[in-house]
Amino acid sequence: MWKVILKRLLVMIPQLFILSILVFGLAKLMPGDPFSGLAENPKISQEQIEAIRQAKGFYKPWYEQYYMWLSDFIKGDFGLSYVTGKTVNTMVGERIWNTLNLSLLTAILTYAIAIPLGMYAGRYHNSKGDRAINLYTFIALSIPNFVLYLVMIVFFGFILGLFPTTGSVDLGLQPGTFDYYLNKLHHLILPATTMALLGTVGTIQYLRNEVIEAKQSDYVKTARSKGVPVKKVYSGHIFRNSILPIAAFFGFTITGLFAGGIFVETIFGYPGMGELFYKSVMERDYSVVTTLMLFSGVLTLVGSALSDIIMAIVDPRIKLD
Repeated sequence: MWKVILKRLLVMIPQLFILSILVFGLAKLMPGDPFSGLAENPKISQEQIEAIRQAKGFYKPWYEQYYMWLSDFIKGDFGLSYVTGKTVNTMVGERIWNTLNLSLLTAILTYAIAIPLGMYAGRYHNSKGDRAINLYTFIALSIPNFVLYLVMIVFFGFILGLFPTTGSVDLGLQPGTFDYYLNKLHHLILPATTMALLGTVGTIQYLRNEVIEAKQSDYVKTARSKGVPVKKVYSGHIFRNSILPIAAFFGFTITGLFAGGIFVETIFGYPGMGELFYKSVMERDYSVVTTLMLFSGVLTLVGSALSDIIMAIVDPRIKLD
């Protein structure tokens, strides 16, 4: 198994190199340059901005700029935000745990909803319950994400007043206390639940189809002919075999949520990595944008590698080439 993991990690090296070139190239195509945001600061003159460009090697050949940028990134130096004046490390550090918490809770809720519904729909397909679940997945698939986000905010946030509609924690709470963490969880529930409701569709439909197909398989018929109870057939045979591909995609799901929360964080005003990326693009904060783009790409590659490794673990018949 360690050989499998090592082989998959080695494959990531050229992928990361290609990714870094793509991110650097896309960043160079952005309007302006890393120092364009300084022009909005009345205390900084054009002469000072030009001096910063010269000092940072902006006019050097692209390959020298790329080497400097990649070297700093490998060292853990993500640069300086010329809009806020903070280091990118600081800005990312302030938000990364919020996004991690949101991603984990969303993943937990997604599987907690999707697996029971998928199993039920497959076991009792064509029943009223199955039709109701299919209706739910149809609505969740057809409704635009931002519409559901706004509906949830208005209904649960403003009309019922059950959940906060912005921020990650109320002001005035002492960090580290029980009330502080309870309040952070309170802020997480609404955006995480909304993302989970939209994210269950694929898992429900996939698991439903797998269960329906598994019911007709020879090993299930053999188990039933031997007198194995129906409950044990579903829990010990059908569920175990149907859940394998879903379990394999768990790593990709986590990292995908971690990197893809731009819209939900922006609409809910949740201070995470997604909201930071949106603001950075709007403000042309070059250093932050390139860091988050590369970070998101790395997470995607890591998620893909985790999915392959998990699949090899849960199903030894699969070998990574």
